Amino acid sequence: MIRHVIFFKFKAGTTESQIAKLQEGLGGLPALIPEIRAYEFGSDLVKSERSFDFALISSFDDLESVKRYAAHPEHQKVLIHINAICSEVKSVDFESGSK
Repeated sequence: MIRHVIFFKFKAGTTESQIAKLQEGLGGLPALIPEIRAYEFGSDLVKSERSFDFALISSFDDLESVKRYAAHPEHQKVLIHINAICSEVKSVDFESGSK
């Protein structure tokens, strides 16, 4: 199992409606992309200096599934919005011991 973890830092001035659009776009992906095994996301609660604003954690069977997800046209549509509202995006993909 591959865990795909993304951290988002919003640009100054990002609005609540833009964040809601992000959540709506991400929330629709599991129904459209069969490679997704688990998918959860949300806003940071702590808001410390080192915090990012938003995170996504998803699970896939293997690295090839992650690549198909990344290239999927519906994911690409969400990426356009992410790039418009984020100043920084960081990711980690790692193999999990659980299946």
